[in-house]
Amino acid sequence: MISTTLLLTVLLAVTGLGVFEYRRHIHNLKKIPLRIHVNGTRGKSSVTRLIAAGLSAGGMKVFAKTTGTVPRVITPVGEEFAVYRPASPNIIEQLRVVDFASHNGAEAIVIECMALQPSYQSLCELKFIRSTIGVITNARADHLDVMGPDEIDVAKALLGTVPVNGTLFTCEEDYPGLFSEVCRDRGTSVVVIGKDIHENLPDEYMSGFSYIEHKENVALALAVCEKAGVPKETAIKGMHNVYPDAGAMSEYRIDWFGRKILFVNGFAANDPESTEMIWNMAFERNPGIKRSIMIVNCRSDRPERSDQIGKAVAGWKRADIYLVTGTGTYVFVKAAVHSGIQASKIINVENEEAAKIFEKIVELSTGETLVMGVCNIKGSGLELVKYFANRTFK
Repeated sequence: MISTTLLLTVLLAVTGLGVFEYRRHIHNLKKIPLRIHVNGTRGKSSVTRLIAAGLSAGGMKVFAKTTGTVPRVITPVGEEFAVYRPASPNIIEQLRVVDFASHNGAEAIVIECMALQPSYQSLCELKFIRSTIGVITNARADHLDVMGPDEIDVAKALLGTVPVNGTLFTCEEDYPGLFSEVCRDRGTSVVVIGKDIHENLPDEYMSGFSYIEHKENVALALAVCEKAGVPKETAIKGMHNVYPDAGAMSEYRIDWFGRKILFVNGFAANDPESTEMIWNMAFERNPGIKRSIMIVNCRSDRPERSDQIGKAVAGWKRADIYLVTGTGTYVFVKAAVHSGIQASKIINVENEEAAKIFEKIVELSTGETLVMGVCNIKGSGLELVKYFANRTFK
């Protein structure tokens, strides 16, 4: 029988240890003068990488951590390490990253917010990161089951990471009053990088990337770097050397026994607005291609996402074929047919391996065909990206 005295002693010891650990964490934070917390619906991982590269080009010793398709810690020399997770993802890992950066002489840290629950997003900022610069890429209708029910609720949740007495940079223009109100409450100034800025970036800024980067991401990252004292011309040179996140939009061309296929990785664009944007972009970049196949990779644990895309897809430029992969595909199929997509245009290859899906794509391709993946990258999506990447030609 455990005595009350022993239980009380253990409780006090654990509490004391927690207080000590948190004090050590605050000490680690104070040793890093520039702390940048990146949040938003789309583009967080890309913007994190871009900012880190830009600051490094300016001579800063920068550590970065992304939570994207494959979570990574990036060192000042560009080395990348997988984030060790003994169990499921936990926001406590942000403390370990700060500890690592602090003990290795970081002058700056750029860290992607990994929380979805609104209360946890605020906790990550106010207790874990205490950023000097905050970034919210955009606020779109995704993860509505957690941050919803509406898009404005997503914006409110993301605003939990606004710094106290700092500066917030964003490309989001739909909720100016809400952003201003929250920033005013925390004593923070807000800088909006609007369309008039990112749509007028010099062509040479964008042509230097080895993958398809979005102007909004680049303009946002450049503004943050400039605030930190790194000139745009210096920062953009560093950004051009960025190794993209696995979920970054990219193109792979293959010639498979005379069948020319352009595969576009758009799997990481999970909300309808972003997905339609990159779907249109793929056609704009390749106006000569007439046949198209949309691969919709579903997840049984993300049914609301499949439903959103299914309801929206009939309003977009139509694909010739909708190849549905992953798990829980019936949610997308039901919504798509109900919204106006012909059932005969939908081919369900649920739970099939990448090799089988590739064979089906080849079978369905005629002449030159645009094939683009959307909805989710985890599972079949990432495997398909690897499959095409290994068979591409320059």
